[in-house]
Amino acid sequence: MKHLAFAAGLLGASAAFADTPELVVYTYDSFVSDWGPGPAVEKAFEEVCGCDLKLVGAGDGAALLARVKLEGERSDADVVLGLDTNLTAAAKETGLFAEHSVSADYALPVEWNDATFVPYDWGYFAFVHNADAAAPADFKALAASDTKIVIQDPRSSTPGLGLLLWVKAAYGDEAPEIWKGLSDNVVTVTKGWSEAYGMFLEGEADMVLSYTTSPAYHLIAEEDGSKAAAAFGEGHYMQVEVAGKLANTDQPELADQFLAFMVTDAFQSIIPTTNWMYPAVTPAAGLPEGFDTLIAPGKSLLLSENEAAEVRDAALGEWLDALSQ
Repeated sequence: MKHLAFAAGLLGASAAFADTPELVVYTYDSFVSDWGPGPAVEKAFEEVCGCDLKLVGAGDGAALLARVKLEGERSDADVVLGLDTNLTAAAKETGLFAEHSVSADYALPVEWNDATFVPYDWGYFAFVHNADAAAPADFKALAASDTKIVIQDPRSSTPGLGLLLWVKAAYGDEAPEIWKGLSDNVVTVTKGWSEAYGMFLEGEADMVLSYTTSPAYHLIAEEDGSKAAAAFGEGHYMQVEVAGKLANTDQPELADQFLAFMVTDAFQSIIPTTNWMYPAVTPAAGLPEGFDTLIAPGKSLLLSENEAAEVRDAALGEWLDALSQ
């Protein structure tokens, strides 16, 4: 009888597990890391959804779209989290994403009315350096210096693509000359942000392409004020990170619930001290102490999704030409 009861218990548990719906969210690797937002987001959402949230790291941000395009309608993903406005036009062109019905009181520095993608955080790209070291004040000064930098590949990384569009937005037709000057400053180009930032922390470069908010991590999490973001006179390019529902999802209601959950305090309050970005909706408790010490760009740069799509290939070609010489 004991054996029968045990077996029956196993069957019951298996049936209950099988009845639990699963939501698969593709995202970037740092999001699902132990120190990223993933673990806390998973716990908070599963408390309200009655589901199993499966967060799948799929490389860096730009690699997400490539994977979804490759998988097409066969993709296991229900939601993709980690694209930005430099990629949303290309994502919409695939026809793989469905519209949403989420509304929120966004704290973004730009107006938001996108019917396909929901923003969850934002920030400004910047070069992070050791605070006790002098830093160039613009791209031309950087190119003229012997400062060594590590950057990310724009074909796989949203910061890498953001850098290309930052230079393009600031300099237009002069961008190829800027890249020619910067080419000998680049120590290496990494596939994603995590690898690049790790190299900087290990002392393999003087500066790393990251965010104006990155020093907040060291200050808050490590009580270390030794890192700073260089303020560039041309202004800083903005990133708005978004998530979208795949049209072919077999969990449309659950996907909608997750997108709506993203703009609630339960999700947004996790972002500042795990993803180290500004939340898309200001948490009820406000921003953590330490965010008030971050640099405020004198000028914000951002191409619309259509402008970004129009110049992306040309900007990539200019970058490849400069770094291949």
